[in-house]
Amino acid sequence: MPPEIPSPIDLKDPATAAEWAQSALAKRPWRPEFFQAFADTILKYFPTGAVRILELGSGPGFLAEFLLQALPKSQYVALDFSAAMHALAKERVGLGSEHIHFLERDFLTPDWSQGLGVFDVIVTMQAVHELRHKTRASSLHQQVKSLLHSDGYYLLCDHHTDDGGMQNTELYMSVAEQRAALSAGGFDQITLILNKGGLALHQAHCHA
Repeated sequence: MPPEIPSPIDLKDPATAAEWAQSALAKRPWRPEFFQAFADTILKYFPTGAVRILELGSGPGFLAEFLLQALPKSQYVALDFSAAMHALAKERVGLGSEHIHFLERDFLTPDWSQGLGVFDVIVTMQAVHELRHKTRASSLHQQVKSLLHSDGYYLLCDHHTDDGGMQNTELYMSVAEQRAALSAGGFDQITLILNKGGLALHQAHCHA
């Protein structure tokens, strides 16, 4: 097991969580382009939008809010290790939070996926690096694969270390490494959907 790289911030702390939420869009104003790419990709494969979605590391609810508006027929499970983040998400989504099942779990724990059932789509945005070491990603992807229907899709967006990206090469991966980790996790159809501003969005599917 590789050594864990400590996080510089405590996202379970309500004040810190609120500060992160307030700064996220200002730091990366292109994030809505990624939200739209998530929605467009899901609707490409599920035109009715009647899908069961799991979001890993759902945070303050930015992606959930966008996807619920784009896919009003969807069933949404928001998984995050921070109650403070869930509180922010409920406030952000408002009445729409009635359509979200908020689940407080940490995907660093081996049993985080127990009892969740199966999903049509699993999404994650700027969360995989919270595994705190990049070598843990393929194991996470294997767990994700076990939660997907045979015709389901995994949409993963995270920071990368290529041009314009992050410097820490133990915590973050290059785009090629992200693809390799998905392959090692059991996915054999992997497509880069969007790469902008140090973030990359991959679509992963396993051929039935």
